[in-house]
Amino acid sequence: MKSQHLRHAVVTALLAAAPAAYAQQAASPPPGDAEEVLVLGSRIPRAQLEGPSPITQIDAATIKADGYASVPDLLRGLSQNSGETQSQQSFSGAQFTPGAQQVDLRGLGPNHTLVLVNGRRIADFPMPFKGASNFTDISNIPLGMIDSVQVLSGSASAIYGSDAIAGVINFNLKRKVEDFSVAYRYGNTEDGGGASHRLSLSGGWSNGAFDAVFGVEMLDQKPLWAYDRAIQDSTADNPTTDSVIARRTFLRYDPNEDAYVDPGQARCDALAALNGGTTYYGSRPRFGPSDGEGDYLDGRYCGSNESIGYGTIISERRGVNAYGSLHYALSETTELFADIQVGLSKVAIFRDVLFWDYQSPAGPGNDGNFFNAATGNLDYFSRQFTPEEMGGGLRNGMIRNKLTTFSVTPGIKGQFAGGWNYEAALNHSEYRSRASFPQVIAAAANNLYLGPQLGVDPDSEYPIFDADVDRLYTPLTPAEYASITTNSVYKPKSKTTGLSFSVNQQDLFSLPAGPVGFAAVLEAGRQSYELNTDPLALIPTYHGLLDSDGSGSRTHAGTGFEVRAPLLESLTMSAAARYDRYKFAGNTASKFTYNAGLEWRPFEQLLVRSTYGTAFRAPDLHYVYSGPGNTSPSADDYYLCRTQESDVDIGDCSYSGVGIEAIRSGNRNLKAETAKSFGAGLVWSPLEGLDFTLDYYRIDLNDEVSDLSIDALLRDEADCRIGQTAAGSPIDINSPTCVDALARIVRNPANAVIDPEGLVSVAVAPINVSATRTAGVDFGAHYRVETPIGEFSFRGSYTKLRYLTFTQYAGDSALDKLAADSGFYIPRSKASASVTWSRGAWTATVHGQRLDKLPNWDEDAYISDSYLFNGSVQYDVNPQTEVTLTVKNLLDDRPTRDPSYASYPYYDISWFDSVGREFFLNIAYRFGE
Repeated sequence: MKSQHLRHAVVTALLAAAPAAYAQQAASPPPGDAEEVLVLGSRIPRAQLEGPSPITQIDAATIKADGYASVPDLLRGLSQNSGETQSQQSFSGAQFTPGAQQVDLRGLGPNHTLVLVNGRRIADFPMPFKGASNFTDISNIPLGMIDSVQVLSGSASAIYGSDAIAGVINFNLKRKVEDFSVAYRYGNTEDGGGASHRLSLSGGWSNGAFDAVFGVEMLDQKPLWAYDRAIQDSTADNPTTDSVIARRTFLRYDPNEDAYVDPGQARCDALAALNGGTTYYGSRPRFGPSDGEGDYLDGRYCGSNESIGYGTIISERRGVNAYGSLHYALSETTELFADIQVGLSKVAIFRDVLFWDYQSPAGPGNDGNFFNAATGNLDYFSRQFTPEEMGGGLRNGMIRNKLTTFSVTPGIKGQFAGGWNYEAALNHSEYRSRASFPQVIAAAANNLYLGPQLGVDPDSEYPIFDADVDRLYTPLTPAEYASITTNSVYKPKSKTTGLSFSVNQQDLFSLPAGPVGFAAVLEAGRQSYELNTDPLALIPTYHGLLDSDGSGSRTHAGTGFEVRAPLLESLTMSAAARYDRYKFAGNTASKFTYNAGLEWRPFEQLLVRSTYGTAFRAPDLHYVYSGPGNTSPSADDYYLCRTQESDVDIGDCSYSGVGIEAIRSGNRNLKAETAKSFGAGLVWSPLEGLDFTLDYYRIDLNDEVSDLSIDALLRDEADCRIGQTAAGSPIDINSPTCVDALARIVRNPANAVIDPEGLVSVAVAPINVSATRTAGVDFGAHYRVETPIGEFSFRGSYTKLRYLTFTQYAGDSALDKLAADSGFYIPRSKASASVTWSRGAWTATVHGQRLDKLPNWDEDAYISDSYLFNGSVQYDVNPQTEVTLTVKNLLDDRPTRDPSYASYPYYDISWFDSVGREFFLNIAYRFGE
């Protein structure tokens, strides 16, 4: 086990030199010392990067030195990125948005962060985040083609319109390439699996008035399978069970006795070759028949410990991304331009093996029970299928998604008389997907295992089948498996088109302290999406799936202006205002937003700044247009677990992981979300090469649209019915949250013959909830110093949340999202630190990240903080050639252990993975002198 002292020692050393870590630009030089350029968050060019709102800038060299292997890796390192997002292992990431990943500034949700590429909006991922809301996919942005990334923290709707509530992230792709260059990167893991190859090409040329820049990146990422990592390759890794509990590959259950039916040792021995030879005669405590003395025997079945590890930790991805920027000078003051991006990726994910139990022709939601004429009793069969039955092994059961992206922005820019700069552009972006999901055909599987229905039992009202028990325990041939399974294919797409015209003037008129800058913009556009759900998924065809479709569009028009004025030689004021109007589903959402900022420079080394603004987000397309649909997820019945088996951990509870019906549809009456944002801080440069930033932020979000969480609703229901949380905090059953949660959950009657008070369904739908409030502090530092042994550079950032609260309905008490029992897993602080040494041809960097404590699974305590270190060494062989070795996760740390984490893979996949130490070797060559 790694030494905790070593981790603390490294972090202490880094933070002592730079109290936080990130690539933050040094304090801006005085006006006139630098070329004026556009900076994120403003349309008026200025000389300083630093302004009234904090801007974090990360360049390509820093990305490489800090050891980031992908854009999601890079953004996870941002201290401001504090929200939970999908990982490649998450159920929702595989089932709803295979291959996509998100960023979540300030913990307000991925749809509250505006993501731009070269300052332009790009089409949303065409499938909704967790089946609920649209978002921008960052996994398809090519890391090797990024020149820099800028992050604006805080609301910016007065500049960019809708969505910019938590902040804005802009990816600047390489646009200045003087030579042709090629770079190849090979990556692998120390423990095996997950190898990758990346080839990047870039170049540019000029021919008189014509200039062109291009870049191409090709990626081949091999999958990393869960069975390749000891931490999650078996149910024996579950820290909450007293004994190892195999997955139930073959299970028969007696509903009358509420007990497993023992198949016998011999039956399981005959199946031992399945699941790679790991199937055996398994047991689960207290799931057998009664012993006659008030207790229950162990339930017996045929299962496997190792079949839990069939998923992918890292998805397989093969793709190519290309980018081109073309410019043609019509005159000294006028230029035509066109930016083009094209991407094609093929992603393959394995979430889990397919499963079957009896499903009614009416669709998901029944309990799987039937009356078996062969035995004269109620019966229940279930199967988890194995790689041997699938034919072709696990690869034959992968979720596959072909992703195609396209963006083009033609335009003209130049200068009018009098110093007016202008730009007119048409931006069109598309994102198309072809997602293929393996499914069990319910009717075919029912017929294979149960035969034709013979009627309905008059006493139990369950369907009657003459089901042969031997059929249940007979492995399928690949041909039989193929006869009851198929691929459900979805073809979603999204588009966004926008026309914009902007002008700016750096010297509109002069005040005694200097010139006044001005900018204005006119925009109009249309956004649309179509899920194009498999038609058979909309009717009861597939086991456990009754999905929804969704399609719709909205139009938008907006106009805004911005002013930047020096009130005094040391005091500058900036202000912006904007009006936006959205039309959708016969409704209109119109919003006026504004912001104002002050920059005070009492002396050259100090900038004191503040900003206040309003923001909004128009109702999300899928929140509005989603059609009705049902899914059949599993859920933990916290109420019955806490009342019927209070002395049992949730992982051992009889009511954990029960199948339910989730009922959802869109809401065309949603209002726009609104927000207010305030920030204040300073930038101090006491010495040459040394600067510090300290900024306070606060965001108040109102009328937030949220798709209610099934798990959160079930936790709320249990708290409300019992009268207190699991941690003992009192709950008022008459509160608005309790009234709503109890109304959304349907249970069997208390006197039901089978499964009394058992969960039946949960109704979820997007609603405008009351409010989210958050505030915190960002701290950054940067120091560069020359020494006799080389140049050292220290960089850092640190974010500390003061609070993050959520009020679901007016009248509810505010929920502290940072509390252990809140149902949210958000760190109170994040930090990272980098130390870079360079001398001659050599450059070396050590980069460390710290994640604050998180709530444990039981939500009654916290797990400890965690650390991740990367390292890189670069050697410039000659002016044309450089070689870089990067080690990610230097100390080979694994996920922080949580003894209460009962759900596979037994750690929080929003924040951790079990990949372990990774190596990347990059060789770059630049042609030319």
